[in-house]
Amino acid sequence: MTNSIEELEDTDVIFVIGSNTTEQHPLVGMRIMNAVKNKGAKLMVADPRRIPLAEFAEIYAPITPGSNLALINGMLNVIVTENLYNKEFIENSTEGFENFKASIEKYTPEYVSGIAGIDADIVREMARAYAKAGTSSIVYAMGITQHITGTKNVSALANLSLITGQIGRESTGINPLRGQNNVQGACDVGALPNYLPGYQSLKDEAVHKKFAAVWGEGFSSEEGMTVGEMMDGAINGTTKALYIVGENPMLSDPDLKHVKEAMESLDLLIVQDIFMTETAKLATVVLPGASFIEKDGTFTNTERRVQRIREAIKPVGDSKPDWEILRELTKAMGYPADYESPGDVMEEIRGLVPTYGGITYERLQECGLQWPCPQIDHPGTKFLHSGKFSRGLGKFSINDYEATDQISTAEYPFIMTTGRINEHYHTGTMTRRSWALEREQPHSFMEINPEDAKALGLRERSRVRVTSKVGEIVTEARITDRIKRGVVFIPFHFKEAAVNKLIGKNMDPVVQIPEYKVCAVKVEGVR
Repeated sequence: MTNSIEELEDTDVIFVIGSNTTEQHPLVGMRIMNAVKNKGAKLMVADPRRIPLAEFAEIYAPITPGSNLALINGMLNVIVTENLYNKEFIENSTEGFENFKASIEKYTPEYVSGIAGIDADIVREMARAYAKAGTSSIVYAMGITQHITGTKNVSALANLSLITGQIGRESTGINPLRGQNNVQGACDVGALPNYLPGYQSLKDEAVHKKFAAVWGEGFSSEEGMTVGEMMDGAINGTTKALYIVGENPMLSDPDLKHVKEAMESLDLLIVQDIFMTETAKLATVVLPGASFIEKDGTFTNTERRVQRIREAIKPVGDSKPDWEILRELTKAMGYPADYESPGDVMEEIRGLVPTYGGITYERLQECGLQWPCPQIDHPGTKFLHSGKFSRGLGKFSINDYEATDQISTAEYPFIMTTGRINEHYHTGTMTRRSWALEREQPHSFMEINPEDAKALGLRERSRVRVTSKVGEIVTEARITDRIKRGVVFIPFHFKEAAVNKLIGKNMDPVVQIPEYKVCAVKVEGVR
């Protein structure tokens, strides 16, 4: 997030797109609702489903799955044609405006209406509200990123903040909500295939020398593989081993038949987790990790806040904290790994990652610190890009809309989208072991519009077979007007009806994120 969660409560306009905030980030959702109820903020929500937050929205756009980029470009078109853009900010703080401006000329509200399935006046209303407000914030999640145009979607949102100057100030900005705990922290310290810790370049000689001074010469500095490339490599024989920590790709990855084939093709599969997941059952070796309550360390949350976690109970059975397992494995492979505590690891991080330079365990005793926090006396950074951008000038990008090949046809007339629900989390590894949560939602379901259900002869809780080009599952129908005609929604928490059996291998070409949010399917009643 460029800004802080608490700032949402003082924002004039909040634009939520691709985020079921109240159900999946409830504390952030609460801040948004407080802004609406207590401060009179104008809330705009764009989502194929009428999510709970839409009930608080002044403007709701029930867009067609996969049309996010068209909508955003449409808003940018209105802002340009109606001269609502911030000329001073653009002249002083950005570059590339003229080329960008030419690229969005065709995205008139009427043109966008035909793609997104919403009235042209909704596009105009949203653009005007966002541009004219004193402060506007963008909130998004995986409903923006999990598309073939995911990278373009994010870049287009950046254009929206640049063109209006809604960036670099309190209660503005672009605020992605991370999908899992400590995703931000993992990325910060190098769990990405194309960066060293701190998003430092693999190709920068000075950076390489800095890391070599601590790690020694010969550390791996080649760009790594994405998850999809790893799976393909396992099947074609170029990937021989995988080490999976706290992840369950046998439910969370696309095209599960392909994933299973990949896992079974490996010479060695190591899984480190707190429970015997669907993936762990295929492993050569399972390393029992400790849960958050059994270990010390830090998490970095979605607003860049580094926070301490503390061991409340000793690790159960033979389990160990992840850092200890990794230390012992690293030692066994010949590297000294002389870390005596998570604090030692943190000291190495802050010595190598400039944005963490001023963050110590002592400073985290009372409360968290938001990076960048480069020195010990630095208070942390509440919001980013104050005064200037890290690259100097903010750069406008050109992001043409691309239609997915997952479209309605006679054979596959519905567009399925996936996501999470209030009662469960991700692949259900933890939440489905909670009797209370499992009682609330014990099985899979498919949301379908009443008119579609009637046409198919379905009743509430009818068993249905959902089939895509790559697989099929059986689940039950939930008839609701919260979803528009021609669209169905299925959550992905349930192994008994693993929805990712239906998802193919379409991916964003830049970052290889799968297209989870758009999948053409057919639906049939099962007797």
